[in-house]
Amino acid sequence: MRRNNPLWIRVLLVAWFLWLADIGSKTWALATLEGREPQKILGNYLELTLAKNSGAAFSLATGRAFLLATFAILVIATIGFWASRLTSRPWSLVLGLVLGGTLGNLTDRIFRAGPKRGMFQGQVIDWISIPHWPIFNLADSAIVIAAVMATVLAIRNIAPISTKKSGKNSEGEDPDGS
Repeated sequence: MRRNNPLWIRVLLVAWFLWLADIGSKTWALATLEGREPQKILGNYLELTLAKNSGAAFSLATGRAFLLATFAILVIATIGFWASRLTSRPWSLVLGLVLGGTLGNLTDRIFRAGPKRGMFQGQVIDWISIPHWPIFNLADSAIVIAAVMATVLAIRNIAPISTKKSGKNSEGEDPDGS
């Protein structure tokens, strides 16, 4: 592990900016869309529709918010463990997007529990709707983008952590930019 590795800072910055954008967009959605009919933006292609989701996408694990929150905490801990070991700039973006998205939805599960729900039982605020797809939010979008990026990086054989002694990452660059 390199102590002067700046890539973990990139992971945290990406995650922090995404987390703030997600919280802000959900706050806006609650204030603007609650109790209203879906707001058409691009005809039937894009609508803004408020939904509160106690499960995951595609109605998976509905009512299992505690299980999903526990999984989110494990994801955050795993990213925290591996972030300081990264040697690939693109992978730092992937981990930042996953971390920010996971924090965004976990925040809802913790703080949007309501009076009849326990800790980690809150509902995630979703507000973006496109045809033939579940309603989603910025956090969900970031996680999907990260999954696509991770797939492309894996196909291109770009490893998140280089095992080379030279200190070069999988793109052949020094991770600290020198």
